[in-house]
Amino acid sequence: MNYLEEYKRWCESSEFDEDTKKELLKIKDDNAEIEDRFYKELEFGTAGLRGIIGAGTNRMNKYTVGKATQGLANYILEQGTQDKGVAISYDSRIMSKEFAMQTALIFCANGIKAYLFENLRPVPELSFTVRELKCTAGVMITASHNPPKYNGYKVYWDDGSQIIAPRDAEIITKVRNVKSFNEIKTISKQEAINKGLLNMISNKIDEKYKNVLKSCVLNPDIMKEQGEKLKIVYTPLHGTGNTIVQKLLEDLGMKNVYIVPEQKDPDGNFPTVDYPNPEDPKAFKLALNLAKKVDADVVLATDPDADRLGIFAKDTKTGEYMSYTGNMSALLIAEYRISQMKEKGILPSNGMFITTIVSSNLAKAIAKNYDLECIEVLTGFKNIGAIMRKADEKKDKKYVFGFEESYGCLIGDYARDKDGIAAVMALCEAACYYSSKGKTLWDAMNDIYEKYGYYKETQVSIVKEGVQGAQEIKDMMTKVRNTDIERIGEYKVLTFKDVEKDIVKDMQTGELGKTGLPKSNVLYYELENNNWCCIRPSGTEPKIKLYVGVKGKTEVEAEKRLEELKDAMLKIIEKN
Repeated sequence: MNYLEEYKRWCESSEFDEDTKKELLKIKDDNAEIEDRFYKELEFGTAGLRGIIGAGTNRMNKYTVGKATQGLANYILEQGTQDKGVAISYDSRIMSKEFAMQTALIFCANGIKAYLFENLRPVPELSFTVRELKCTAGVMITASHNPPKYNGYKVYWDDGSQIIAPRDAEIITKVRNVKSFNEIKTISKQEAINKGLLNMISNKIDEKYKNVLKSCVLNPDIMKEQGEKLKIVYTPLHGTGNTIVQKLLEDLGMKNVYIVPEQKDPDGNFPTVDYPNPEDPKAFKLALNLAKKVDADVVLATDPDADRLGIFAKDTKTGEYMSYTGNMSALLIAEYRISQMKEKGILPSNGMFITTIVSSNLAKAIAKNYDLECIEVLTGFKNIGAIMRKADEKKDKKYVFGFEESYGCLIGDYARDKDGIAAVMALCEAACYYSSKGKTLWDAMNDIYEKYGYYKETQVSIVKEGVQGAQEIKDMMTKVRNTDIERIGEYKVLTFKDVEKDIVKDMQTGELGKTGLPKSNVLYYELENNNWCCIRPSGTEPKIKLYVGVKGKTEVEAEKRLEELKDAMLKIIEKN
């Protein structure tokens, strides 16, 4: 694509409205900005379409959303599943409500039923709703935890999981085949309603979703008993989470739930945080202030679409609030739920514990302890959903738990995406259970380390913005891929995996094998002493990501190893 020609077309063509043209004319003397907006079209990554809001082919706007929707509509019509309809939800971000209505009406204009939530709702509820209403697909308008200037478009298929290969590529082809924005079909809201094509989803779905979550609670009596005294601080970070969380916890007997007042209401500007991401400790500033004021036991935060959960828990020995990584919180939930399922005799003998290749190896230790099959997949919860779907079809395995290190897990098979709402509930249940044993959640985490070993992980992101940054990321991956790395820091590389080339190389013997994973731009290094490193470009942001994991006999030893290994990995990247 010639970006200057495309820019000129957007400025002059009757396809585009006057507001769009005015926005673009303001940047007529800024070549770098024009190039960034038009050098490519938005692409699907691990979380679908995502970009900065604004005019241009490389931006989220009504034209790019319209093209994506028309392409998806064409695909659904080709599949012949239009009568099943599409469920649509949205979060609190700028333009989310408008994009959601636009998406619904384009489907309706194509004769496809649209089921649109009356108000914003979280990602996991959409996943549940696609399954509950037996829709052919689902769309969620969200940019998850990205900064305020972003929005996005996640596509789900009939099992409630985000689209995977080969369907994702087939849909992208349909989107690319929409050559003109004039091909996007339209219909008025009233006409869509009159034809029975536009259907608003009522709060009855909320109740069904909440009831499914409640059915996942393993110790409801302990929740009611300990919920009288346990104190929880929760923030939805101006997002969708509190459409469900507060009422759910109250129903389960949690009497002392404090919602951060400044962050309670949805607001796409996210005025109290720079970055509405529960992975970032700075996002917890107001929540921790409230926690200290009310002497809370646990502090929880979900991102705007409520599929990720961050946590701080009080260490009563020091009085400090201790932060958990995504690995830690998910594996705390896993150990609690799996141990209780075993104790109650309801842990399936053919159970699956699904994790990703960049998540903690502690998952393997827990799975082994409880005789569960540990299955590793590529990054992106849709890959966990794909294993769940296969198990459903074959009826040979049962889902027990799944998670990825990026602060997301799923405690049951009612949905096919990570569920921050259910994770809030599960952590509150775990806190109640351990409280009944005279322990805090921080005590429980340390018990896990004492039981299995001190597994520690970290991640480093190197940001490279714009067209030049994209090329730099590509070059970095190529150089590292083509370098034989036999040692990282003080550790020998035992096995090297190049997932894009489907190669596993034994670095001691030189023997080659296959990864068995779908093609993806991922490099993985298995090291001595249960240590590992991984490199991959982000699928949704202009970043190259480094992951590092270690195991130590003590926390001090593990933290030291982790820092040394991270530094060694960074030196390799910077050298290349």
